[in-house]
Amino acid sequence: MRRAEEDYLRQLDRLLGAHPDKAAIMKEYKLHISEMACDIIYEDESPDLIYKELSMRLGTPEEVAVSWKQELTLTPRKTRWIFAGINLSLFISGILLTFINHTYDWNWTKEIWSLLTSIPVLLMAIYIGFWVLLGYEIGKEFGHQGKKLIKKTFLITVIPNIILMYLVIFNLVPDQWFDPLLDKPFIIACVFCTFILYPVSFAGYLWGKKASL
Repeated sequence: MRRAEEDYLRQLDRLLGAHPDKAAIMKEYKLHISEMACDIIYEDESPDLIYKELSMRLGTPEEVAVSWKQELTLTPRKTRWIFAGINLSLFISGILLTFINHTYDWNWTKEIWSLLTSIPVLLMAIYIGFWVLLGYEIGKEFGHQGKKLIKKTFLITVIPNIILMYLVIFNLVPDQWFDPLLDKPFIIACVFCTFILYPVSFAGYLWGKKASL
């Protein structure tokens, strides 16, 4: 490792102080600097130029330390319940629309229902996108701290999904309410998507964590 790279890491180590995730942060930045050393060919090997390049790509040690310290002030609990609330709101909206559509003869609900039941694959793709966004935002905002948070958030947020899947599979809801959707391929697709939600959200978390660097 070149002197400029060692100076950068030494400065970052000092500025992080007693940060609880200091060891993991330093390990990650050492890895990124090693990867950069393989990818970048410097025309001038002067320490000042290398240090400047590191600061441009990763941020100065001061900027990096400040961003990680700011993460300690964020509230994981609030983030967890925001996403759980959004997911629950989607389910409640769907339940209300289903109930109104089969209880009242309102044209506007019929039109919305007809549209939504005609694009199940698109709806599924959008919903998976929501879980990617969930993971991405947690990774971007909390970095290493987000690894435990993404698990807890997933377990809480997925509860409505599991309940609905149970009700549908065991015929505990009126079949005619979901008749346009309850064909075998779609049910299998829904079960499959439920099982991949955590890997999808964790991939989003890794993406967000990388973007935060």
